[in-house]
Amino acid sequence: MPIASINPTTGETLKTFSALTAAQIEEKLQLAADTFRTYRHTPMNERARMMQRAAEILEADKQALGKMMTEEMGKPIKAAIAEAEKCASVCRYYAENAQRHLADQIVETNAQKSYVRFQPLGPVLAVMPWNFPFWQVFRFAAPALMAGNVGLLKHASNVPQCALAIEDIFARAGFPKGAFQTLLIGSEVVEEILNDRRVVAATLTGSEPAGRSVAGTAGKQIKKTVLELGGSDPFIVMPTANLNEAVTTAVKARTINNGQSCIAAKRFIVANEIYDEFERRFVEEMRALKIGDPMEESTDIGPLATPQIVNDIDEQVKKAVASGARVLTGGKKIDRPGNFYEPTVLVDLDIEAPVSCEEIFGPVAMLFRVSDINEAIRIANATPFGLGAAAWTNDAKEQAQFIEEIEAGSVFINGMVASDPRLPFGGVKNSGYGRELAEFGIREFVNIKTVWVTQITQNKKTD
Repeated sequence: MPIASINPTTGETLKTFSALTAAQIEEKLQLAADTFRTYRHTPMNERARMMQRAAEILEADKQALGKMMTEEMGKPIKAAIAEAEKCASVCRYYAENAQRHLADQIVETNAQKSYVRFQPLGPVLAVMPWNFPFWQVFRFAAPALMAGNVGLLKHASNVPQCALAIEDIFARAGFPKGAFQTLLIGSEVVEEILNDRRVVAATLTGSEPAGRSVAGTAGKQIKKTVLELGGSDPFIVMPTANLNEAVTTAVKARTINNGQSCIAAKRFIVANEIYDEFERRFVEEMRALKIGDPMEESTDIGPLATPQIVNDIDEQVKKAVASGARVLTGGKKIDRPGNFYEPTVLVDLDIEAPVSCEEIFGPVAMLFRVSDINEAIRIANATPFGLGAAAWTNDAKEQAQFIEEIEAGSVFINGMVASDPRLPFGGVKNSGYGRELAEFGIREFVNIKTVWVTQITQNKKTD
């Protein structure tokens, strides 16, 4: 089955690729295994030199790489260029910090010497999504390669050009052939690759069903996995918040990447005292967003990645309305070529209706009015997901309660949820397990080896 790159703005097929044959997959898996045996012994300073070079390539080529992302999956061009820059930052972070994160850790015991050593595992399969086609890959690849592992990328089938460009960047940076390979394959081949003994672990960013499938297959083979799945992130606004800043950030948090982000704010939970003013301003700013060609720098909202995504969110909005919700703005597909959906605001949702806690992967916001902080936290946690959360308040006691009681992998106070190479990233509940980024991310795919050494003198011979 061919793998196609289709422009979501126009529907034009840009390029098609043939999926790898069984023989080609075998060749790549063996190359990964062979490369690992030598690459794992590459000095850390040499890995760092190559990773710094990857960062330089990303920055030098950011305009072309940004255009490629926008053409393949529709994100506004400014965001796409910024994504390439962020990938350079994660490469630099691990080039500069991997040696410290993986240094032997001395532990005092009754041995003469005891310590913890971090060693690479081998070829790791990365199953990655289309929504941040470079960033999702680089936040795995940079720490994995710096740890001495090699990477195999099964990227989303709608971004094949991005997938091949990433492989090319690592090759141009000087990493040996086989250190990072793109596998142009369909999802139906993933299980077979996971079952291969040469693949030692897997990481997946994607949907909950995809995560269950990869985790189930890997679990049967007793292979380590890291999963970053969906989210239905709450954005809570309390009376002491800076309302102007909260509203502006709320719109950005809901519509980043055309609303197609796991950590995008999706449920806006607002205290009764300020709810009416927040709703009015929020709706005004959502209506004012410019929808259009993502190649134009003035565009705020571009097309969604595929026609199926448009249909999915349209169905979710219709279900919400059927369960009692009202549409304050938007609520329908845009009648023009491409995969466009109006920025939408829903209110009066039934908290018991499934849609009120689902992940909506597009520019659709749900507003909830609450009487106090306890109700806000209850609604925030009333979802099977637990990826990120934002809470806006200048009350120190409320801040502490949000930090302690919100069930999420990250809590941002008076700020928008975002990933940062210096901080761990991941979720709880159905949002997955394991962590990416920072020292926690680089240690996910290593053997944390205990070393215990004691010298025992030989008995002297006696006559």
